[in-house]
Amino acid sequence: MVQIRWKLTTIPGTIRDSVRWQWRKINLSIYSLFYNHFMDQGYIADVCMEPMFWFVDNFTKFLGPFFVASVCGLTASVVAIAYWIGLPYWWNKSPWVTVLLIIVGHWLLVNICFHYYMAANTLPGYPPEGALIPEAASICKKCIAPKPPRTHHCSVCNKCVLKMDHHCPWLNNCIGHYNHRYFFLYMAYMCLGVLFLIIFGFQLAYNEVWVGVDEIDEDDESLIEGHPVRINNSVLIPMTELMASIGNVSILETTQLYEGRSLRQNCLLYMAFINTGVLIALGALTLWHARLISRGETSIEANINKAETKRLAERNKVYINPYNFGRRKNWRLFLGIVRGRTWRHVLLPSPHKPIGEGLTWHTVHSDTEDDLEEEEEEEGGDRNRRGYMKDP
Repeated sequence: MVQIRWKLTTIPGTIRDSVRWQWRKINLSIYSLFYNHFMDQGYIADVCMEPMFWFVDNFTKFLGPFFVASVCGLTASVVAIAYWIGLPYWWNKSPWVTVLLIIVGHWLLVNICFHYYMAANTLPGYPPEGALIPEAASICKKCIAPKPPRTHHCSVCNKCVLKMDHHCPWLNNCIGHYNHRYFFLYMAYMCLGVLFLIIFGFQLAYNEVWVGVDEIDEDDESLIEGHPVRINNSVLIPMTELMASIGNVSILETTQLYEGRSLRQNCLLYMAFINTGVLIALGALTLWHARLISRGETSIEANINKAETKRLAERNKVYINPYNFGRRKNWRLFLGIVRGRTWRHVLLPSPHKPIGEGLTWHTVHSDTEDDLEEEEEEEGGDRNRRGYMKDP
């Protein structure tokens, strides 16, 4: 009797051990088939986000022309409203001030249009196919080709881009070595342009949208027309036929103006919304890119440098960006103010190209300031003969 009871108590334990053993074999089989030494939370997140990356890569290129058309349409609409409402408003106030505003406004408009066109239509630069590359930093796993320093693969364009910063859907183009300056100056001039409209259009919008009437001198009695008001000693006698007018706006029209916004008011509200949104969003992006340029790095390199700085800090070492030659020189090289070029090439539209071909780069570890100056002067004469980059 005791032996039978012992067997009954050991049966559940045997089943439990068998289930555990089978579960361990299944886990071992799965690990043997799918084990990855680099598996971590970041890797799992990349795998889970892969469908979203696929969607962005494929549809960004498809929607690129629509983004470009949107930018052109919004810009044209804002300029048209400025001509229609803003120009007559300032001309009535002061013709001389209007002439000055026209000059400044068109200077900004020409720079905006020029740099946007150049940024969208200038190829960012690609490594040469079938040609010898002087220096290769790595091998592109998608192109199966050597990558020069500062070159990265764009999944939208499906090409390696020299000194790639990012792919901009609003330009339908990658931002790289040859069009980075156009892209930044477009953002800078666009921010100045919308700020220009906000400053010199604020009073107009305030008068017509918030106050509700155009600029009128209420103390001018010559503008008041209508029937005299008859007043009794005890009661005010209403005059139903009263249709006094203030300038060209009657009381009835003024009442309707408050009840519903006019086309002019809607246009001014539209401009205020667009300009404010562009100033905030594009202004923040411009400041961020200005910070990157000051440090001699691109958007992609900023993430790489941040990771390297953290990795070396754990080893009590300091990471130095090899392409950071100081704020002043970084800006001078980025804007192309070398070989006799001045700020005129920045303040006015200029199609000058960056230094070199973007295939090799000087670094702070291997070059000195004097070497850079000499090579910048020499590149003006033998640019076509040399097929590589000598620029920090």
